[in-house]
Amino acid sequence: MQHVTLNNGIAMPILGFGVYQIPPEQTEQTVIEALAAGYRLLDTAAAYQNEEAVGRAIKSSGVPREELFVTTKLWVQDAPGEENTKRAFETSLKKLGLDYLDLYLMHQPYGDVYGQWRAMEDLNREGSAKAIGVANFYPDRLLDLVLNNDVAPAVNQIETHPFFQRTADQELMREHGVQIQTWGGFAQGKNGLFTNPVLSGIAQNHGKSVGQVVLRWAVQRGVASIPKSVRAERMAENIDVFDFELTDDEMAAIATLDTGASLFFDHHDPAMVQWLSARRLDS
Repeated sequence: MQHVTLNNGIAMPILGFGVYQIPPEQTEQTVIEALAAGYRLLDTAAAYQNEEAVGRAIKSSGVPREELFVTTKLWVQDAPGEENTKRAFETSLKKLGLDYLDLYLMHQPYGDVYGQWRAMEDLNREGSAKAIGVANFYPDRLLDLVLNNDVAPAVNQIETHPFFQRTADQELMREHGVQIQTWGGFAQGKNGLFTNPVLSGIAQNHGKSVGQVVLRWAVQRGVASIPKSVRAERMAENIDVFDFELTDDEMAAIATLDTGASLFFDHHDPAMVQWLSARRLDS
């Protein structure tokens, strides 16, 4: 496993395991299998409704806590933002059965972002959140947060895949010490990713799968990834990407696939802003 060093000196695995859209009743066994396959970074969120299952898997796995890097995410909070952020953090920590988090992310760039961030800075100073960051922040919102707060986000988790490569966004993050991490790294198979002729040809060159090529492409760009699978053989395949390297020509070929547009939803769309801002969690 390779690691990236965050802006506070903490090492984070460049490749982890995400549990988005895994049903709670399936999550515990899936995470146990992921840990057995060698994953040490686990990524969940309050909005995924499976933190408790992740926590049970951690407890029963036998993997020492200090070997794990656990991330969860804060959903949009009602006012007062600071108070409710700390309450939400404690709820997530309790569900996970942990004493601290390695990384706590603000899931959406909406609501009282500054109040939420001040609370997250406090959690970081106290040591209960070893690193703090954001998700789904476009460059303008990210830079605003960086320039006007004491602690800069360590990570920005955003949609990144061969069809939406976020090169300029990554460069801005690099300039300000923010680590890019992808969600939707396989584009959920959209645009025929797994049968794309460019990716398939590169996979054939290396005797690897298209998924492995996509993950290797991300590694070589310095993009942290959290692929999800409920199949043990696919978990093992996804983590087996450190024994080959894409050539400059292959990286350039993949660069031509970039459409510059999201395949999922636009955080600048007023309808999406309204929907995400109005959504509240049950607990």
